[in-house]
Amino acid sequence: MTSESENDIIQYVPFMSFVHPSFWHTLTEIKLDVDKLCDSTKTIYGRYTYREDLAAVFEVDGTSFNSSPQTEKYYEDVTGIIMNKNTVEDFKNIDKAALLNTVGKNIWTNIQKKTWIENPNSLLNFLLISFADLKKYHYYYWFAFPTPSQPTVVLTEKPRLISTQFHIDYLELLVEGYQALKPSQRSFFIVFKKDENLTVLPLSKIIKSSDLSIDLVCSPHFYFAFADSSNTNNPGWPLRLFMAALIDHFPSLLGKNIQVIGFRCNANFEIGKSLIYSIYIPQDVQSAESAGWVGWERNDKGNFGPKLANMAASMDPVILADASSDLNIKLMKWRLVPDIDVEVMKNTTCLLFGAGTLGCHVARDLLAWGFRHITFIDNGKVSFSNPTRQVLFNYQDCLHGGRMKAEAAADSLKHILPTVTTKGVALHVPMPGHPIGESLKAETISDINIIGEEIVDHDVIFLLLDTREARWLPTLLATYYGKTVINAALGFDSYLVMRHGVGGVAPSEGTSSMNTTHIAGGQLGCYFCNDVTAPGNSLKDRTLDQQCTVTRPGVAAIAGALAVEMLVGLLQHPQKVEAPAVYNLNQENDTNTSSQGVLGPVPHSIRGFLHSHQTVLPTCAKFKQCIACSDVVVSKYKQGGIEFLFNVFNSGRYLEEVTGLTELHMTAEMTEILTLSDNEDDE
Repeated sequence: MTSESENDIIQYVPFMSFVHPSFWHTLTEIKLDVDKLCDSTKTIYGRYTYREDLAAVFEVDGTSFNSSPQTEKYYEDVTGIIMNKNTVEDFKNIDKAALLNTVGKNIWTNIQKKTWIENPNSLLNFLLISFADLKKYHYYYWFAFPTPSQPTVVLTEKPRLISTQFHIDYLELLVEGYQALKPSQRSFFIVFKKDENLTVLPLSKIIKSSDLSIDLVCSPHFYFAFADSSNTNNPGWPLRLFMAALIDHFPSLLGKNIQVIGFRCNANFEIGKSLIYSIYIPQDVQSAESAGWVGWERNDKGNFGPKLANMAASMDPVILADASSDLNIKLMKWRLVPDIDVEVMKNTTCLLFGAGTLGCHVARDLLAWGFRHITFIDNGKVSFSNPTRQVLFNYQDCLHGGRMKAEAAADSLKHILPTVTTKGVALHVPMPGHPIGESLKAETISDINIIGEEIVDHDVIFLLLDTREARWLPTLLATYYGKTVINAALGFDSYLVMRHGVGGVAPSEGTSSMNTTHIAGGQLGCYFCNDVTAPGNSLKDRTLDQQCTVTRPGVAAIAGALAVEMLVGLLQHPQKVEAPAVYNLNQENDTNTSSQGVLGPVPHSIRGFLHSHQTVLPTCAKFKQCIACSDVVVSKYKQGGIEFLFNVFNSGRYLEEVTGLTELHMTAEMTEILTLSDNEDDE
């Protein structure tokens, strides 16, 4: 027996949590991409070990969320749960005492089922409640290591180093026996010393034995052992729960003395710092079942309260920028659009013809939607009139004659998001009706080849150029290579945004196969399909205001945003570029389910008029005599290549002759003449 003085009562050393930065990175990814609004409990894993230089440290890291613990040498694995709340108010309002008691009752139920005897590591548990402020990368968290407040046991003498009772041979046998145990049995085990032999046994080997007697358990040769996390004379936190489980299993231990080894093994399997505790269990000890549960960790101020991990300061700013840039899109998946595919935007490559007002707005909106591969083609330089309207440029870009727009725009995107893959290609886009002199022939051929290579290398082509004729060559090449094309054009207070049909064949005249409600995506017309004249030199004999795209400042922003939204709608549609365009989409008609995508139906074109604040959504099919996307033009290019293109550039009428538009014009004129003749006869 021993006096139960205040100094004799065992004082356990609680765990001190250490959260690796990788834990918060993984929690962030899971919250954004998997859990979203779900804040139910989730199983995680932690671990501890003995450290000579640190107190009882309990660690979690990025592997804590694995389906099974990432077992490491010298560490004891512990299973726990995390409750990551959606709001800081939910986090604050958790009834901490009630939660701990609820978890504790579940632990005690499992203890009474005796499963801990076969799997001693299951005695240990932990609880983590948290709130992640993903805009600031602030993480509020609070660990608990549940254990009953009772029973209270006392020491009969000061702890003794293991070397005072075990000679060197015994210590070697103890290490060998510990290493031979299964990982799930190393947190708690039994050491039996008899004569010249020492045996390390799992709990189940002895506790379930019919030969076990209370006299054996209390004998000087019998030791309970636990993996001790403490580096002081006081035992670590795991012993507290171990004592409660032992007393529940052996009520006959009341009023008895037992010996316990605090097994302290370092990375070199040296156990010389291990301690032996002689423990007396009072006869009138209170049972754990009737006691409350304790275990909430103290914060850095020594109070019971949560901790804060501010990861924004410690993360690589580039990584932080990249992770944060998609936050808005990922939040869409939580509630608004659960089926949206975030990765498809990230993996889609975009080629922008034009780095002016439209090109700048389109590029910014592409970044906002998560696109990370953007290339500019433009031959212009940044002038002092540009930065106020063209949002990727600034005053510095205008100095010394002005930087090339394509290159300046690409650099600006890098300054906005360093992880974006972008480049600027400065070259001239050859145009119909703009003759090519002999001195420029080699340069023009080089430009054409580069344009073709860039179109091949990209998934989506944006046509954002100033003139109608500048869009012809990219339209032809994109049709030839089967690329998605999004076209945006501006007037003073009007705009046109449209998508081109990809790979479809123009319907024959009088065909009955045309659908009365929609046009299939592949049969949609291109920018030139409504024209019956070839593009010419629109800048010839024009004044300054006619040469520049003079628009109301808001028009480009609206058109650029709609162009990107149209592309995103296509990418999120189950039929992608084959998404049908519905007739009369402006009307509140019951659109066919096949026309609906995750973000709704995708129109063929959007024509807006800022003067009247009206929008119409025309839909038209391919024109079989189109000067850009018709089979005859594509076939002529396939056969003639560069020679065909030079014929187009050098003659404003060549395309009309190739496609039969000249004959069509003559037929229309003859019809008009004949109509007039008939009228004269009537008179």
